[in-house]
Amino acid sequence: MPDTTTDQPTRRAGGAVVPVLAFAGIVVAVMQTLLVPVIKDLPQLLDTAPTNATWVLTSTLLSGAVATPIMGRLGDLYGKRRMLVLSLAVMVVGALISAVTSDLLIMIAGRTLQGFAMGAIPLGIGLMRDMLPREKLGSAMALMSSSIGVGGGLALPAAALVAQHADWHALFYGAAGLGALAIALTLLAVPESPMRAAGSFDLLGALGLSTGLVLLLLPITKGSDWGWSSGTTLGLFAAAVAVLLLWGVYELHVQAPLVDLRTTARREVLLTNLASIMVGVSFYVVSLVLPQLLQLPTATGYGLGQSMVVAGLCVAPLGLTMMFTAPVYARLSARYGPKVTLITGLLIIAIGYGGGLGLMDAAWQTVVTSVVLGAGIGLAYSSLPALIVGAVPASETGAANGLNTLMRSIGTSVSSAVIGMVLADTANDVGGVEIPTMHGFRVSFLIATAAVAVGLLLAFFLPGATRPAQRHTQLRASSEEDANLERAEEVLRGFRGRVLDASGAPVARAKVTLIDRRGRQAGATVSATDGSYVLAVPAEGAYVLAARASGHGPSASSATHSGAEGAVELDLSLPGETVSA
Repeated sequence: MPDTTTDQPTRRAGGAVVPVLAFAGIVVAVMQTLLVPVIKDLPQLLDTAPTNATWVLTSTLLSGAVATPIMGRLGDLYGKRRMLVLSLAVMVVGALISAVTSDLLIMIAGRTLQGFAMGAIPLGIGLMRDMLPREKLGSAMALMSSSIGVGGGLALPAAALVAQHADWHALFYGAAGLGALAIALTLLAVPESPMRAAGSFDLLGALGLSTGLVLLLLPITKGSDWGWSSGTTLGLFAAAVAVLLLWGVYELHVQAPLVDLRTTARREVLLTNLASIMVGVSFYVVSLVLPQLLQLPTATGYGLGQSMVVAGLCVAPLGLTMMFTAPVYARLSARYGPKVTLITGLLIIAIGYGGGLGLMDAAWQTVVTSVVLGAGIGLAYSSLPALIVGAVPASETGAANGLNTLMRSIGTSVSSAVIGMVLADTANDVGGVEIPTMHGFRVSFLIATAAVAVGLLLAFFLPGATRPAQRHTQLRASSEEDANLERAEEVLRGFRGRVLDASGAPVARAKVTLIDRRGRQAGATVSATDGSYVLAVPAEGAYVLAARASGHGPSASSATHSGAEGAVELDLSLPGETVSA
């Protein structure tokens, strides 16, 4: 049985924890968005062909997709704050490398390292779950989940201003500075979570998932360049399917998998992840369409003729609205639950894209579209981590949210490929230059609407709230009274007793870990001064309670809990021999 050395997850965190973690998420979004204003100029800036220049963006996408679930699992095993700081540090190194070069290969290497920062989002959500009381958790996770859109929206005008008035390498220096600031704030304000998952790191599983993701995302992002029916594209897709199937079989049989596929296959987790793909598709469409529409010259008959900076300012409300929806989400989720909030967000997105089809004639109309879409995307993004957190054990929060963040990345990748293809196929050739058409923009909005419709269908099939005896208690924003009631109910559904030494004296500060039949941690706590402990159970079944304390040998006791009974009384006796601390 794998060893675990976890303490009870602390519920004490300073007031700066949430804004600091959200700032880290915004920094990640800035890293992703900072090259958007200079995308069309990259071939000239790097003295290379346009197809080669796209690797500057593709490399970040691929490394982020690979790093997100891996860093989430490492955070569960070795400490979420530790891995958060490591992710940001790798990003800073990558940004500094990119800041000092105009060589294509070195630039790609720097951008690949920057992609590791994507792991900060699920790690931040995991830290919040481990440290915050439930009455504050809903709005905090909402802000963290939305930070990727907030940062993207705010970074567009700022990056455009820098690119327009300074050397483009200043963008990377700025990203490195923000990353260093995020690291310093995290070290100062965010304590490490004591929660740890049992087991060891699944290296072979990580290699298999990384290979499969690269084989899958590479043809998605490059298919329009290579040709969707080319041998290279089809061959990579086939190889991705084969590798991911083999990886899945392996993960089902390994004792401590990188991704618990059985948990992932649960209806609430599977449908949430599939809905996340659709939300990712819808989010990226507006980011691709509106800036181009705003910057096209008025001579086209439909372009709005705005500067790069003004275009960024018109799209910025998308991120600002996402940020302001976090407290709104907390109230809605407290009353109706994250499923209803997700459905509401998707409906607002559908209204935004439907209305946006007729709001493309003036800059102010794009601002209205951005505000409506920002509200819908903010609500939808905020709901996703709450649905995931409520469906998985606390020890798997980082890995599960990492996988969910990966699903969103896959959605944005698919969106980028499909919308890029649509805009290219509907473009007009004017003097050898491909100019996107209004028809292409409207088809793109219709594709986003269709993705939202699929997301709505998936969301409707999400299970509603179930009895706590049947599953993990739904984590959502609630009043302090509701949170206290939930905690009191948990005490009545689990194990309780005292940790005693060989003479029957109580043992204080003993670590008590609840382990399920698969050898995974299901809960942990520390005994009080009178030796008492309380551990809630996530579901009925057989468990092992392992206890250890300084100066005593370890002890383990088997026990079974049925969903119908209340607390099971079980005293844990530590061996009398003294061992070194």
